[in-house]
Amino acid sequence: MTSAHDTDRPTDPIPQQPTDPTPQRTTAPASTTTAATTTATATATTTAETTTATPPDPATDTFVAHRDLLFTVAYEMLGSAADAEDVLQETWLRWTGVDLAQVRDQRAYLVRITTRQALNRLRTVRRRREAYVGQWLPEPLLTTPDVAEDVELTESVSMAMMLVLETLTPTERAVFVLREVFEVEYDEIAAAVDKTPAAVRQIAHRARKHVDARRPRKTVSAREARAAVDSFRRALETRDPQDFLDLLAPDIVLVSDGGGIKRAALRPVVGADKVTRFYLGGTLRADVTVTTEPTVVNGAPALAIHLDGELDGVMAVRVENGLISGLYYVRNPEKLSHAMAATSLTLR
Repeated sequence: MTSAHDTDRPTDPIPQQPTDPTPQRTTAPASTTTAATTTATATATTTAETTTATPPDPATDTFVAHRDLLFTVAYEMLGSAADAEDVLQETWLRWTGVDLAQVRDQRAYLVRITTRQALNRLRTVRRRREAYVGQWLPEPLLTTPDVAEDVELTESVSMAMMLVLETLTPTERAVFVLREVFEVEYDEIAAAVDKTPAAVRQIAHRARKHVDARRPRKTVSAREARAAVDSFRRALETRDPQDFLDLLAPDIVLVSDGGGIKRAALRPVVGADKVTRFYLGGTLRADVTVTTEPTVVNGAPALAIHLDGELDGVMAVRVENGLISGLYYVRNPEKLSHAMAATSLTLR
């Protein structure tokens, strides 16, 4: 079996979509004379004989077929689209040197490579995040409509769940994501994280217990979430304190991420009164024109917030019992590039 640890690889660019291997065919113009017809036929025959079709590339075809899955695995492990893209580049470089004849399950093998690369990256970024200015939030993704239709996928990439995953160790996170989200078998997870199947089962049990104690208590329907977001949108634009208080749960938690570039609370803001004062007294000051735009981030309804016509940030929400219980405001401009163009995610 080929090893996923190989490092000497060509530096081919990562493929985004398959290339059509079929050459374009040219039809000879119609003619009213027999000679012209004979000439056209001879020309077409010669062209067909001399044109060589580009042979298919199984490695590229397989990678492209599973690219969305690999990105989803990497993103759920890292919480960063930029880091996930880097992991896919590293995965591609290793994949191009694999002897496919020795690989029984190419999808599983690609997931294994991706997991190993994501684990390496996660251990590195963990140290970087310890020095991050203020609160760290996952990079928001503008997602395609099909993501919102998949309840399991939407829950797994929600801001609330991604923050819970941040409390796991790198290995716990990898095991939890592969087992609970993607339903990978224990033996395959063991190969990906260099543990025994017995050890992986123990890690999975520990991680599941940890997540269950911290995950959102209840998932609301997309309709309820949209209604809450629409009401919050109106409150932002009217700036009426009572409108805020009517929408916010008493124990609401606001987490804002400015990355040291834009103003944000250094610690979570807890309580409806404090959250209202934070917005009306700071971000939404009277001399700023606030406009909002509904969007879908990480599979759930959200808001793109503009100040004086420029994108200021993306607001994701958590809704429980008809009230907003969590607000996640990403203002760090370095994290907003994937909130502008839709990203495809999949569990399969």
